[in-house]
Amino acid sequence: KESELIFTNHPLIPLKMPKCVFSCSQQRGDDVLNCDNEGQGRKKDGQSRSPSSSQLIYSILDIPPWYLCILMGIQHFLTALGGLVAIPLILAKDLCLQHDPLTQSYLISTIFFVSGICTLLQVFFGVRLPILQGGTFAFVAPSLSMLSLPAWKCPEWTFNASLVNTSSPEFTEEWQKRIRELQGAIMVASCVQMLVGFSGLIGFLMRFIGPLTITPTITLVALPLFDSAGDSAGVHWGVAATTIFLIVLFSQYLKNVGIPVPVYGGKKCHTSKFHLFQVFPVLLALCLSWLLCFVLTITNALPTAPTAYGHLSRTDTKGNVLSQAPWFRFPYPGQWGVPTISLAGVFGIIAGVISSMVESVGDYYACARLVGAPPPPRHAVNRGIGIEGLGCLLAGAWGTGNGTTSYSENIGALGITRVGSRMVMVAAGCLLLLMGVFGKIGAAFATIPTPVIGGMFLVMFGVITAVGISNLQYVDMNSSRNLFIFGFSIYCGLAIPNWVNKNPERLHTGILQLDQVIQVLLTTGMFVGGFLGFFLDNTIPGSPEERGLRAWHQVQEPQETAATLQVYGLPCLPCGPAARTRHLPFWPRLEAGEAPPAGSQLAGLCPDSRGDTPKAAGATKL
Repeated sequence: KESELIFTNHPLIPLKMPKCVFSCSQQRGDDVLNCDNEGQGRKKDGQSRSPSSSQLIYSILDIPPWYLCILMGIQHFLTALGGLVAIPLILAKDLCLQHDPLTQSYLISTIFFVSGICTLLQVFFGVRLPILQGGTFAFVAPSLSMLSLPAWKCPEWTFNASLVNTSSPEFTEEWQKRIRELQGAIMVASCVQMLVGFSGLIGFLMRFIGPLTITPTITLVALPLFDSAGDSAGVHWGVAATTIFLIVLFSQYLKNVGIPVPVYGGKKCHTSKFHLFQVFPVLLALCLSWLLCFVLTITNALPTAPTAYGHLSRTDTKGNVLSQAPWFRFPYPGQWGVPTISLAGVFGIIAGVISSMVESVGDYYACARLVGAPPPPRHAVNRGIGIEGLGCLLAGAWGTGNGTTSYSENIGALGITRVGSRMVMVAAGCLLLLMGVFGKIGAAFATIPTPVIGGMFLVMFGVITAVGISNLQYVDMNSSRNLFIFGFSIYCGLAIPNWVNKNPERLHTGILQLDQVIQVLLTTGMFVGGFLGFFLDNTIPGSPEERGLRAWHQVQEPQETAATLQVYGLPCLPCGPAARTRHLPFWPRLEAGEAPPAGSQLAGLCPDSRGDTPKAAGATKL
């Protein structure tokens, strides 16, 4: 039915747009209006729009009102919150920090701060898509393998809370020398990622990496962490089971239930449905489980004896952290001391870097589809991987104990909110910077009861494992070749690290550094499984269809037109004469004879491949 209406498609924020005639069809189930403005919805400025762009409230080049940018930025921060907080808490035990929640809060604040910097760098100078950057689980397994070496195992006294004096110089040196070792390994490995990105090698490597390499690599990121998740949940299985139940209830059973909220639009008030459970399932579950532990604590339903089962479920065991934490704390490079470097750590983190790079390339294409942008050209992908390497270098310098990567869960949030503007991610990056400086925020998350964290870990690691296995959809799993490669890679990725951890003395070459390198690599399941999958997939004969390569690489390299350059071009920088820049793998450039749209930001700036500056019909906007 054709009618005049004001397009208010967001459940919370009314959008004031000029009235125009739409041909609208309501799709049941997701409250999405598909509208064509008298045929103009199909093309805009001569550009064909992707199917998802017609459903977007704001596309990648749009600038929403400032209040909407802030609200959506907060939502992206909350979406990434689980992963950002989980990584420092996982590393805490092997860094000898399980009884020092104040230092854990410093690590959480630092990872917030660095993630904000890396997000802004990626949006402005990287792939230029609205992708949030944060800590990566791909670095967790090699980090734990490195910290399990005899030289870095925590002393027995650090496991006894009564013997730990968190303010003593001896204890401070114990955990700081371990995180300095992680810092050095991450900083050196990040240089490899920057080299692969800015040199354009990532495109060459992707020719040999298919689903049978990616599946065991990503699957074995989370599978070996079941021991850590089980130990945390085992502090009190009742609290952990409640957390798991709430996460599953909100994310699976109630995800389509809308909560009525008041909305003002069209000069009147009305109610609209907001899918609260779909957007914030983990945050709601953490808050409710936290509240349950608080009630059980004040009623003394949980034991007060430190050695009793369930004591760590009490909220007062870490209550002094909030009072001790400063209101404001500015993280800075080298805050834990000068980083140290060992070959074993560097080689282990490089294995994580490779996994992170391959996953990020897939995230770029998925994000472009959701925000209605053209597929990212090669120079944008190269730049994105290079900037992620720079982000890992900054994370190592600041001392987060981890690197950075693109967050897939935030890409999914773009599809839910239908707001794909870059400025929203800029707001999210600024919010992360603010949260990193505000010390009480990190302290609050460091006080989450241990079994609540364990329940969250069990769900999160299960999802990561499923994401890895889902890559097999591109492969012919009726082929005995593929079944052998997948099964053998996964099984060896579990069995070999388990044997090496139990028999480290059997790996003896007479050279200490070489022994450490071999031990770290062979105890990193994602490296063992990924290497076997890569080797077997590229040596055992098989057709491209059987290997899944044809479906895996179905996204073709797009032509670098002015429309593509408008999204992926560098801000406020000319493309430069082709003679000087056409050989740089990360520099944007136009195809021969292509001119920017009149009045666009690129008009008058970007010469074509012959070095001639095209004439713009409209005024130039800088």
